[in-house]
Amino acid sequence: MTLRERVTEDMKSAMKAREAERLATIRLLLAAMKQREVDERITLDDAGVVAVVEKMLKQRKDSVQQYEQAGRADLADKEKAEMVLLSGYLPQQLPDAEIDAIVAAALAASGAKSPADMGKVMAILKPQVAGKADMGKVSALVKAKLSA
Repeated sequence: MTLRERVTEDMKSAMKAREAERLATIRLLLAAMKQREVDERITLDDAGVVAVVEKMLKQRKDSVQQYEQAGRADLADKEKAEMVLLSGYLPQQLPDAEIDAIVAAALAASGAKSPADMGKVMAILKPQVAGKADMGKVSALVKAKLSA
């Protein structure tokens, strides 16, 4: 079953179970997927769906931060609940030790010596860890290793 089919099946089960919040979040995800397909004139594969989910998670993370600063805990809690649901569509996240090993291998393969070579390393890493790790965290790790 593809990720897109899984999202559609989850929508149907949420409708049957009358779970309004879950249904609303899944419909938002389906709308975002459809919007990207229409904009780019493509059919999303699993990697494309993961990219849409990651984008939505990033938006929610930013919203939570804004709501908490504004003292709107009710809206922040709603966004956090959506984040939990959306993160269920991401592949299993890599453990930190495995990320360290992948970064070390990419550094060796690229021959990077300074922070100026970060783009080369990230070009190697992105296909390997996209969707399986927080790219911001990976980027910070690469920067730290290159600066040391």
